[in-house]
Amino acid sequence: MFLYDTLSLIFVVLILLGTLPNLFYSAGYLPHIERKPYYLIHYFAFIFSMIGVVVSANALVFLFFWELMSLSSWQLILTEPKEKNTIEAARFYFFMTHFGFIFLLLFFLIVTNGDLEMGFAQMHMIAKTFTYPTMLFFFLILGFLSKAGAVPVHVWLPYAHPAAPSPVSALMSGVMLKVALYGMFRFLFDVLYPWPLEWGTFILIIGSITALVGILYAMIEHDIKALLANSSIENIGIILIAFGMGMIFDTLGMHTLSTFSFIAALFHIFNHMGFKSLLFMGAGAVLHQTHTKNIEKYGGLIKAMPVTAFTFLFAAMSITALPPSNGFLSEWMIFQSMLSSSHITDDMSLKLAIPFAIFALAMTGGLAIATFIKAYGISFLGLHRSTNAKHAKEVNLFMQVGMVLMAFFIASLMLFAPQFLHYFDTLFVSMGLPSVYAEIFPQGMLSIHSVGVNGGVVSPLILLAALIGVTSLLIFAYKLLGVKERSYHTWACGYKTGAKTQYTSTGFSGVMRRFFNWLYQPEEHFCKQNLAGHATKFSDASYEVRIKPLFERSIYENAKKLTNVMSYWVYRLAHFEQTRYPAMIFNLMLFILFSYRVFTHEVSWESLMIESAMMIISIKILVIGDKK
Repeated sequence: MFLYDTLSLIFVVLILLGTLPNLFYSAGYLPHIERKPYYLIHYFAFIFSMIGVVVSANALVFLFFWELMSLSSWQLILTEPKEKNTIEAARFYFFMTHFGFIFLLLFFLIVTNGDLEMGFAQMHMIAKTFTYPTMLFFFLILGFLSKAGAVPVHVWLPYAHPAAPSPVSALMSGVMLKVALYGMFRFLFDVLYPWPLEWGTFILIIGSITALVGILYAMIEHDIKALLANSSIENIGIILIAFGMGMIFDTLGMHTLSTFSFIAALFHIFNHMGFKSLLFMGAGAVLHQTHTKNIEKYGGLIKAMPVTAFTFLFAAMSITALPPSNGFLSEWMIFQSMLSSSHITDDMSLKLAIPFAIFALAMTGGLAIATFIKAYGISFLGLHRSTNAKHAKEVNLFMQVGMVLMAFFIASLMLFAPQFLHYFDTLFVSMGLPSVYAEIFPQGMLSIHSVGVNGGVVSPLILLAALIGVTSLLIFAYKLLGVKERSYHTWACGYKTGAKTQYTSTGFSGVMRRFFNWLYQPEEHFCKQNLAGHATKFSDASYEVRIKPLFERSIYENAKKLTNVMSYWVYRLAHFEQTRYPAMIFNLMLFILFSYRVFTHEVSWESLMIESAMMIISIKILVIGDKK
């Protein structure tokens, strides 16, 4: 019923490390929630269900806790359902999470032959004999990646995370998305192993597109929680890039590089849990004090909220992979794994996919720096942009403790990286892959080596010591030379400076928005108030940009329209054309029977074409009939 192997225990540790600081933060956030019992019941049910998912030993228990995790998080989004946007976000999340659940259920029904109490080892034997293993792979990917937030099933994240209370946003982004990745780890290794090369290539491409799409939309976002949600999409893509490289190397027999790539993926899972949880906590603290999620209404908060400002900065440095942070280490390992593939010359698809992934990861890194310069600079630096920001104060002690504890965890991932990598190496050895710990640390724990032929070397401790040393020397020189400070008003070429003359979030991302105009397709609104009817004179002006994501606009809205058309057609068929309705049911049964035989037995192309022709003739005669 329950399983406590190395993979399960590592993810239990991940959940507990993400939950403990969140408990302090949530205790400080609780006085501002009206329905406290409602929140607490679903909050602890959510944590309990995530632990249940990662220790489940059969499909029935797994699906039970998976559904409990989905329903409890859905109810947490509805903790404060006063705004229409909150209800719509919860409805969208409910639909998307059960969209994935359907594919997981289909996967388990096939690999268990309907016996959902079967263990994972027995599932592997059934999956080996199944005629269409690629179909099982896509069921698995759609089920888990719709929860993890990979493109194109990522669209619920920028709606659900901003609508949920901030402690819940931190848990959903920092922990729940990783539980979905646990499911992918578990069943790809335990049930569908070994994999064809195309599966790893597909994961690599999906990860690259996910990383690019996530950071491009984070770059132009004004809602701070939606910005962080899109950044979560980006980091899920980075994890998938590493996972895809691990699958590719394993298929090609390069098992040492495979272990290195999988360790990099798992290391980034822990890193993302830490810095994204802390970023959502910081965003929640700012939202709590300013009562808005709009970055344009912040500014100057570093003086009023120093603990929030510095912990947010610490997490931002990690998520942008600035050395020697933990985010830098995991992304460096992912880069090294991809650069070690230069000698792969046999497969044309890899010659295209791997360079594209390198380009995507490099571009993602640059855009991430710009995104969090915008998020931090406009939120915490400069002048106050609103009255609420001007009167903001630091949050209560419990919320501060939660943020500081998570900052310490992020620091530990950097300082004790060798210990974490040792645990991850032990995990993959238990899964049958070779150990690479001795190759990563051939000269002790001071430096981390790539396992590639011409791999690089990095030492986070030396980088940290150099950074502290240079900073200390500068401070010492500053004190020794007795540098005097002088304060002056900002020179603005004779113009009067103020909050409205600062860089805005819209202006900061304007260059990228124009460069990727084909992707964003923005709706721009410019309003001005004229003076005495003079078109060239105005006292006030506002410029607003609204962007609807490409996938939502092109896929989901069209799917919604198609569903409405089909439902209306079925409604007319059922109510006004009763003779054709039984004929449609008959043809639907035929289709199900034919499909079942195709999926469970080998069929020839001749029989498939004959049955398809029979279906078309039956539909034409019984359903469509005469055009009159």
